[in-house]
Amino acid sequence: MKNPHDVIIRALVTEKGTRMREAGNRFLFQVHTDANKLEIKKAIETVFSVHVESVQTQNVIGKRKRLGRYLGSRSSWKKAIVTLREGDNIELFEEV
Repeated sequence: MKNPHDVIIRALVTEKGTRMREAGNRFLFQVHTDANKLEIKKAIETVFSVHVESVQTQNVIGKRKRLGRYLGSRSSWKKAIVTLREGDNIELFEEV
């Protein structure tokens, strides 16, 4: 997990994430399932040139789905909630 672009998979843009961003300067990302909080913090600081105060992670379990008589499941993934220092901002979310 040395490359920061391998740690961060994509930015999550949801209604809940928008409220978190406006209220508390918190941003949501989908990250690699093996990444820990220190790797996530370093990757966000490197890619977006901001200062991260805290990182919270959640493992999202894939839902079981049925297609006709076949049963399967979606992939599990990891979500990171990143709190930035006051005054810092990520321009990627401003365009949405």
